[in-house]
Amino acid sequence: MKRNKMKVLGITGGVGSGKTTLLSHFEKRYGARTIQADAVGRILMAMTGECYSEIKELFGLDILQEDLEIDRVKLGKIIFENEDMLKRINQIIHPAVKKHIIWQIEEERKKGMVPFVVIEAALLIEDNYQVICDDLWYIYASETQRHRRLKMSRDYTEEKIDSIFVNQLTEEEYKKNTSWVIDNSDDNQINTYKQIEKGLKEHGFL
Repeated sequence: MKRNKMKVLGITGGVGSGKTTLLSHFEKRYGARTIQADAVGRILMAMTGECYSEIKELFGLDILQEDLEIDRVKLGKIIFENEDMLKRINQIIHPAVKKHIIWQIEEERKKGMVPFVVIEAALLIEDNYQVICDDLWYIYASETQRHRRLKMSRDYTEEKIDSIFVNQLTEEEYKKNTSWVIDNSDDNQINTYKQIEKGLKEHGFL
């Protein structure tokens, strides 16, 4: 495998569409390297991470736990209720996350051990990840199905789910900015896996 031939796939979609579950399939079935933007963000927000000091300075000591790590529940409540603070923390975290992901991709290119890399990020389109991805795919699931999944897996209230949905892109916006749509509404994922296989072949990943 030539290192400059390794392609990068970005997947996105509304919360509850099943993106994280599909990442595991990319790893197990195709040997892809998968990267979750949220997971990278958690690393960067940890006490040893490069965003820690700036976040602590912005929000104050009240957001720290006894072990001095950032209390993500407290932080989440603050930014959920304050749009300005949400914007300011995004300005800290998102550029650092993208920089770290680019570094990870380059490391994989140097090693030349994986067929392709898959990046999962809720804000893949908004944060302009098309500059580092060869393709962007939309993982779709019906709103009813996403509601059900979030209530079962995360115990979210209807109010919280609705507040999250209203701040995400519409189905039309997702489709307009991506080149392939995976319908992951069905809990029986055999059909989903077939769509992934077809997409990878048609878009030059296999």
